[in-house]
Amino acid sequence: MTTTTYDNKTVFVTGSNRGIGAALVRALLTHKVKKIYAAARDVKNLPAFNDARVVPVQLDITNRDQVKQAAVLATDTDILINNAGVATFVPVVAGSGEDLQRDMQVNYFGTLSVINGFAPVLEKNGGGIIANVISIVGFASIPGIGGYSASKAALHSATQAMRAELKPKKIAVYGIYPGPIDTDMAKDFPMEKTSPTVTAENILAGIAAGREEILPDAMSQEWGKLYSTNPKALEQQFAAV
Repeated sequence: MTTTTYDNKTVFVTGSNRGIGAALVRALLTHKVKKIYAAARDVKNLPAFNDARVVPVQLDITNRDQVKQAAVLATDTDILINNAGVATFVPVVAGSGEDLQRDMQVNYFGTLSVINGFAPVLEKNGGGIIANVISIVGFASIPGIGGYSASKAALHSATQAMRAELKPKKIAVYGIYPGPIDTDMAKDFPMEKTSPTVTAENILAGIAAGREEILPDAMSQEWGKLYSTNPKALEQQFAAV
């Protein structure tokens, strides 16, 4: 386990316009970071962070040209946090192919595109960190959001694969598995939710501590513990949601 500090680091955060992404930028600003690239599909939707260390970046992670431009711009990146994502909330059988593809194109292929663009940047800088915001449903699927769950399971698997692939290049890879967070994405879920602020603080603490699997809220910690001891039990619990 390798610990790190945010002092004088440059951090690139995708999906910074709201929810966990915006909270991560705000949490990073409480540290002695050198710079934060706050990326969003439309920079006009970024909050007013009111700090000169924040650099807005236009980035649709499914747009390869924009990904390339971002990597050229942010050549000083030390830490990449892949937070951008979507959720169409459809089941895998009854859901439309278009919705299922949307989840996979953004959450899986889009995230991989950003990683492909930034891994050479991190390597050139002597190493660094890639942290992927996945979801607790990357461990076990909730049927009603089967498309989203599948895309996050794919990202979980890819995160494990790239961890071994990038280790020789001195790039550490962490997976982040939030449960229900009080964001627009989870507003229709009638369950206890953790605030984005607390979630972001716990994510940064996990990265700093070098934890490969970060469970940043009470529910994800409970479900993660169950998954580690009895994966089938978590599947059955989620099937009843």
